[in-house]
Amino acid sequence: MTTKPIAAVADATIPSFHDQLVALLPRLRVQAVSMTRNRADADDLVQAAVSNALAAQHSFTPGTNFGAWMFRILRNRFLSDIRRRRDTCDMDNAPAEALARPAAQEDSLALRELRRRLADLPADHRTALMLVTVQGLSYEEAAEVMDCAVGTAKCRVFRARRQLEAWLMGEQPTARRGAGKAKAAEATRRSEAQRAGRTTAEMRAMHPGS
Repeated sequence: MTTKPIAAVADATIPSFHDQLVALLPRLRVQAVSMTRNRADADDLVQAAVSNALAAQHSFTPGTNFGAWMFRILRNRFLSDIRRRRDTCDMDNAPAEALARPAAQEDSLALRELRRRLADLPADHRTALMLVTVQGLSYEEAAEVMDCAVGTAKCRVFRARRQLEAWLMGEQPTARRGAGKAKAAEATRRSEAQRAGRTTAEMRAMHPGS
């Protein structure tokens, strides 16, 4: 009876490059939609990223995180396309696939609001949030994909979660709250100035010779 070498047995347990790529396609599209915010552009982005991955498959180390490797290719292709086109993508709904389950009738409005607010997040915050909470990458893997420090990745996810929570709880975005406070302060200053002007006029009327 012949036995297979241990290395051959181990290799047999690792899916092929093609199988891993096919299995990852739905998640790649979710990430692409969250980046482009346009479904047609997302499909084009995924196709381009897959082409790049096939051309560079020799650089992938079997047994390492294939998802992180592919998401990095996807992001790099997206940034490359943006630099080349210098165009703004059309706004579209955030991906329904990014949500854990289909919307029930009673919570469809809340999910629609969540999708809209996801699209309002800064691009780097949205990418970090999607990589960690939807795609299941670790902070270290997300940081590698986004080419940033691990602490930066954690900060982006934290801020994205806090901002979404604030929006969904009915609070205004931070920038708008700051602008609102500035406007309120300006209105108070003008009101006080007007009152001071009226007081001065009244005093002069009471003492014409002064």
